[in-house]
Amino acid sequence: MKFKINRDHFANGLAQVLNVVGSKATMPILSNVLIEAEKDQISLTTTNLDLGIRCKIKAEVKEAGTVTLPVKRLASIVRELPNTDVTVDAAPNHQVKLSSGGSTFRIMGIGKEEFPPLPEFGDEKAFTLEQSELAAMLRSVSYAESQDETRYILNGVYFNFKDGKFSLVATDGRRLALMSKEMDVPAESSGSIILPAKTVSELSRLLDKGEKVKINFNERRCAFQIASNKDSSGLIDSIYLYSKVVEGNYPNYNQVIPKETHQRIKLERQLLLDCVHRAALVCSEKANQVKLKLTSNLLEITAQSPDFGEAHESMAVNYSGPDLQVAFNPTFIMDPLKALTKDEIFFEVKDEISPGVFKTLDSFVCVIMPVRLT
Repeated sequence: MKFKINRDHFANGLAQVLNVVGSKATMPILSNVLIEAEKDQISLTTTNLDLGIRCKIKAEVKEAGTVTLPVKRLASIVRELPNTDVTVDAAPNHQVKLSSGGSTFRIMGIGKEEFPPLPEFGDEKAFTLEQSELAAMLRSVSYAESQDETRYILNGVYFNFKDGKFSLVATDGRRLALMSKEMDVPAESSGSIILPAKTVSELSRLLDKGEKVKINFNERRCAFQIASNKDSSGLIDSIYLYSKVVEGNYPNYNQVIPKETHQRIKLERQLLLDCVHRAALVCSEKANQVKLKLTSNLLEITAQSPDFGEAHESMAVNYSGPDLQVAFNPTFIMDPLKALTKDEIFFEVKDEISPGVFKTLDSFVCVIMPVRLT
């Protein structure tokens, strides 16, 4: 195998596949990247058996072939090479020579035979989405994933294709975020998967390379084919992300969304975010709550803790209902406000012991449980 490649393109490609490799690989081969050279491109593949990624980059291939090399060491070397042109030459014993300007490196690799291949998909269940739209939807819900390892069903984002709608849901039991969009879902293609948190963060990172992303899935695994823009200077041709899914039944999230809330007020998202952020500066671990008090045309936001003191913020709102006070964990209010881009949001509340609900006009809902007033 022999090819010539632009250093920055090579470094960027390795950066795309680096995250999948864990620090404690169970087998030496799982610390390696599989490099395959053919025609006018090379493909770089890494896997940890649960998650795998392949990206293709333009290169001048002089001799087709394959080899695997330690990916973290290789990425460090490629980033530091002195010239933009890099020549990679692999001998039959899997020793690879990297040359760039006056620098030469020889690295011992392992043959391709030991590398676990990424499963390929036919068209099990397949949908094509806009990358920018999926990225925004993931951003709108992923903060609500559970971090509790014992509740593995909730350690990820639920993808649901059903009844003419595509929905994403995440919950940790104390808050729930849901974003949906109308979509043509043929009955035979309807289905759902729980995408693990690690895959969600990888996918979110990759979704700005082009226009479309294709998702294939069945009960046990899924894959995302992320097309790149052809005008991105030939950096990356395409990315294929494969993942096992979380097996099990996702809870019925529709039960959690309040059917009726008594008060609904329109709020300016950024203004509310700034007020809650400032008020939360005096919160402590023991006193981690902000109080929202609604009176005629006024929303007051207060927080206090014995360690730091108290904060008071107020903003004018269009409200004519009864006086009402409810307390929340400030993070639970700020996370959805940071993730959204709409200027106007709606806040719905019933009383101090019922959940609060944030909504937008485009199918976004975030339910947050209140904190007992102290």
